Amino acid sequence: MQAKQIRVAVCGGKGKMGREVVKTVAQDAELSLAGVVDPSASDETVKAYFDIDADPGMLFDCSLKDMLAREKPDVCVDFTNPEVVFANTMAMIEAGCRPVIGTTGLTAEQLKTIDDALRAQNLGGLVVPNFAIGAVLMMKFAQEASKYFDHAEIIELHHNKKADAPSGTALKTAELMRESQARFGRSNAPETELIAGARGACGPADIHIHSVRLPGFIAHQEVILGSPGQILTIRHDSMDRNCFMPGVALAVKKSMTLTGLVYGLEHIL
Repeated sequence: MQAKQIRVAVCGGKGKMGREVVKTVAQDAELSLAGVVDPSASDETVKAYFDIDADPGMLFDCSLKDMLAREKPDVCVDFTNPEVVFANTMAMIEAGCRPVIGTTGLTAEQLKTIDDALRAQNLGGLVVPNFAIGAVLMMKFAQEASKYFDHAEIIELHHNKKADAPSGTALKTAELMRESQARFGRSNAPETELIAGARGACGPADIHIHSVRLPGFIAHQEVILGSPGQILTIRHDSMDRNCFMPGVALAVKKSMTLTGLVYGLEHIL
């Protein structure tokens, strides 16, 4: 007997990541597409827009709440923007839907609120700064290396349409590194910035984080660790958005077995 498919909605479905998620859901035998939300929704069908096997009558929705109330999806994947992601996530939980959030920019306080709301509803959800398996390994390798280096900086490079800086991946990396080393750069000379921000932002554990935004990039990060006489560079490059999709599919399926919020793909690998 075939297991029941997980009904998945996608919020931000016409965005670059959202388009890939819609196609991934349509191609996965364990998943079915329940709805696609985008503020630029029109009367065109999802099936025709994406050229996928989907309900021929399914239209784009411009209202997340309306779609949630009508379709009652099991899971909703969000790739929107930092200004709306918290409200979107809370709307999903209120509707009894499990959130899988790829949008970055949520604060620690908001993450705590999401976790509390999920537990109150006996639901599970995930917030994932980076769905690429290689990026998760990059973060774990940086955390391990931080036991042996007390100087480190992070450079993250993204396309010029990314709204937030630094990236969620960079912040997550610095937080993991802080677990191995409480403070980096203790022996640095006193600095005077001739241009404000020249040394980048000072993140967790005093790790300087530098954000680059240029067309041509997708998502890239390098962690540079230094000690007298040597430099260790750990770098990950996402060359195509397809690299995120196995992680998205895994997160969707795993959300059905969770209670509360999981932050980071590494916890479900």
